[in-house]
Amino acid sequence: QVQLVESGGGLVQAGGSLRLSCTASGRTFSTYDMGWFRQAPGKEREIVARINWSASTTRYVDSVKGRFTISRDNTKNTVYLQMNSLKPEATAVYYCAARPIQATLFSYWGQGTHVTVSS
Repeated sequence: QVQLVESGGGLVQAGGSLRLSCTASGRTFSTYDMGWFRQAPGKEREIVARINWSASTTRYVDSVKGRFTISRDNTKNTVYLQMNSLKPEATAVYYCAARPIQATLFSYWGQGTHVTVSS
């Protein structure tokens, strides 16, 4: 299985920026679609952004469009989530996930990194 480790979470003020990183073990990173999910206390996990294996396609939940950017560097086995103009409702645990090519579901998950946005 793929091991995913997130980093970069922390406490920021509303309107600030944060960049999350997710590094994968192994040498098959470029064969996976990648996604960022988040889960706020008492709420269901939701997908925030996704990027396909070749980085030719990205998709964002409407609430973060124009403010978040997902990217990947396959030479570093790393996917990023640049979060700008942060709002308090972005407070959540953010998870990195991987979906093998031909798979329907994101199968591999990181441990999560906390993001807190103060008002």
